[in-house]
Amino acid sequence: MKSCLVVDDSKVVRMVARKILEELDFEVEEAEDGRGAMDSCKRRMPDAILLDWNMPVMNGLDFLKQLRQLAGGDAPIVVFCTTENDIQHIQEAMNAGANEYIMKPFDGDIIQAKFSQVGLL
Repeated sequence: MKSCLVVDDSKVVRMVARKILEELDFEVEEAEDGRGAMDSCKRRMPDAILLDWNMPVMNGLDFLKQLRQLAGGDAPIVVFCTTENDIQHIQEAMNAGANEYIMKPFDGDIIQAKFSQVGLL
């Protein structure tokens, strides 16, 4: 079973994402900020990461940059999931190592389509 780490400071967003991902047969872990996500990745690197941008403690972009420096940190497929939708944010995320980018709000069809595009499904 593939694993996905859902990183978002909103408990509701994590809950919705967990439900969608579990229906797609993913084992799901959660973190409420980038620091918690980093700790989780050091324990066990996931196959995929659904990542919010704006979070306290450590934002998604800083987390992504640190993740890509870790041993094995180049392996997870990272999909930014955020309200930041201007081209500058998208380019910055892709340059930092994101594989895909989706806008909030999202639904199961959007997650399934993006995860299919990057070879996770």
